[in-house]
Amino acid sequence: MSSTLHLTEQLISRPSVTPDDADCQALLIERLAPLGFRCETIVSGPDHFRVTNLWARREGAASQVKPKTLVFAGHTDVVPTGPLEQWTSHPFTPTHRDGKLYGRGAADMKTSIAAMVVAVEEFLAEHPDPALSMAFLITSDEEGPATDGTVKVCEALTARGEVLDYCIVGEPTSVEQIGDMIKNGRRGTMSGKLTIKGVQGHIAYPHLAKNPIHLFAPALAELVATEWDQGNEFFPATSWQVSNIHGGTGASNVIPGDLVVDFNFRFCTESTPESLQQRLQAVLSRHQLEYDLKWTLGGLPFLTTPGDLVHAVQAAIQDETGLATELSTTGGTSDGRFIAKICPQVIELGPVNATIHKINEHVLVSSLEPLKNIYKGVLRKLASA
Repeated sequence: MSSTLHLTEQLISRPSVTPDDADCQALLIERLAPLGFRCETIVSGPDHFRVTNLWARREGAASQVKPKTLVFAGHTDVVPTGPLEQWTSHPFTPTHRDGKLYGRGAADMKTSIAAMVVAVEEFLAEHPDPALSMAFLITSDEEGPATDGTVKVCEALTARGEVLDYCIVGEPTSVEQIGDMIKNGRRGTMSGKLTIKGVQGHIAYPHLAKNPIHLFAPALAELVATEWDQGNEFFPATSWQVSNIHGGTGASNVIPGDLVVDFNFRFCTESTPESLQQRLQAVLSRHQLEYDLKWTLGGLPFLTTPGDLVHAVQAAIQDETGLATELSTTGGTSDGRFIAKICPQVIELGPVNATIHKINEHVLVSSLEPLKNIYKGVLRKLASA
């Protein structure tokens, strides 16, 4: 069994459902501390939702120029398993079938973390005193509200003036095989809870009531048809989607007094939260609606244009797999949105994402060593840059 596979199985066997780290990070510290990493545990959050974060840093060789820092970032927490009876094997018992490793977190993202650690171990065995500082930023609050995880570590690093240059987030970005796609940015996310106010009444006397569903319908049609922007060479156009609509008492003869609409923007760098808010509210006002609206900004978009990090990752993937990787900014949000505020170059690279969050989540066993070798290749290239 390879070291990468062994560590992956050790991590999968720990039931680290958000925000419980289940001692995953203690296992990582056991591997990193002997390599010269200064390991710091940062605990945050209320008593009922305690989040464990690990910041581990190893300084590069002293030279006339301060060594640059590459951060490996990820999360030890996983989403809930879902119905256990639907799993072919227990989700926290790493199991092999048909060349695949099954377990919750196999793809998202304990394989990535194991591959990163082993890549660093092997790299330091080859280069004991590299001209590159290395760090790990690991949280147990990525799959949850993400309020006491990576964002808190980034705040602490900013407060004490720690400088980061490059970051690889181990999110599962591959589509068909390891390295065929990496994320060099992500769209922003902003949600809204809109309450359209009407007047409740008997459905047989509509003139004595105001139906908020009817009132909102023309505005909804206009919002659905709106082109918010056209995107750019790195991002698709901004999208507006309704996720939930609720109105009514449950009775078939009552006009509801209000209508609640949940919606979300996934927006690119061509739009800002302020511009999107203003344009949406202008539509509501134009239709003379009476409403309340609460906004939640989940994260701003970030983008790493091709430079040292992207080129190093592309070259490492090419060397290991022969693939010319695709740059993409599609998909959901990640903790990269927090790291990008303090680190100028952030990319995401990890396993195939076809089974993430699903019953019987798995990765190909044959993909573990290539992923580890790609991470190690990036270390080599950045250390010699």
